[in-house]
Amino acid sequence: MFAKRADFMLGVTSLETLPDEGPAEVAFAGRSNVGKSTLLNALVGQNGLARASNTPGRTREINYFDLEGALRLVDLPGYGYAKASRKDVEQWTALTRDFLRGRSVLRRVCVLVDSRHGLKPVDVEVMDLLDEAAVNYQIVLTKTDKIKPTALVKLIEATAKQIGRRPAAHPFVRATSSEKGDGIAELRADLAALATA
Repeated sequence: MFAKRADFMLGVTSLETLPDEGPAEVAFAGRSNVGKSTLLNALVGQNGLARASNTPGRTREINYFDLEGALRLVDLPGYGYAKASRKDVEQWTALTRDFLRGRSVLRRVCVLVDSRHGLKPVDVEVMDLLDEAAVNYQIVLTKTDKIKPTALVKLIEATAKQIGRRPAAHPFVRATSSEKGDGIAELRADLAALATA
């Protein structure tokens, strides 16, 4: 599946401009600077597909990437970015909320969590929203090369416990490092299975 070429489809700033529903979609959500663009690039093996930035909060629209009609990857605006104006934040939040509630082809949302920080209150808010919208989601830890293996094991266990009773949460926490490639093949397999389900 991920051997297919990924192409940028379009950036969406309003529900009216969402593409027609077609192949299965997997969305990626996470705090600003969590490594979302870098993970997307690692998944598809194309360095320049999603633009990574040192400036948090750069993704201000819903960006669609198409894998030759087999699967669509959806990059949601980063959340928890303090330097954006309140109006911008409210606009992105409303757009994301409406998107999550209205896509029948959305198979899963990968909620990215920086392994150095673990789940933050803003991540819990997003999980509450996903539970409320009955959208299946999976916690994906990023930047796992930045912490010690023993700390990672504890973090995975603690995170799994935190999501254990959440109705829409996938029970398995995936740990990844885009830099070292850890967990990328496994996450690809998770997502490819959704496309054929």
